Amino acid sequence: MKPDHFHVTSECTMVNEILSRVGDKWTVLVVSYLGNGAMRFNELRRTVSGISQKMLTTTLRGLERDGFVTRTIFPTIPPRVEYELTDLGRELLVPVRALGAWAVSNHDRVLAARNRFDAAQGAVSEPFGPERNLSEAAE
Repeated sequence: MKPDHFHVTSECTMVNEILSRVGDKWTVLVVSYLGNGAMRFNELRRTVSGISQKMLTTTLRGLERDGFVTRTIFPTIPPRVEYELTDLGRELLVPVRALGAWAVSNHDRVLAARNRFDAAQGAVSEPFGPERNLSEAAE
């Protein structure tokens, strides 16, 4: 995939498909937190603030389907389920953490750019939202 190509190639489609999975905010946060080790569902739900049970289930199923996460059921009463990154998931953690570090480092620059843009447009600047959790996950 070269920047000078203006038509959609099979390679572009493949990249778009993968980035759609790994680029959403919940996937980034879940992968970041699982980078610290295996976690149970409710532990993840408490850790990833703002995520609903349904969205966490959907995110984990997608990550499992794509080979980034394994789901292990332990035969206890009640059953205990843990999620953990696979080798592929740990490889994904490298660029996810790098992007998180970049976001933290450049937060002030992005905020300043937003303020300049909004001032030029006569709009009120919006603060950064719950995406700030990425910096917490990177710690």
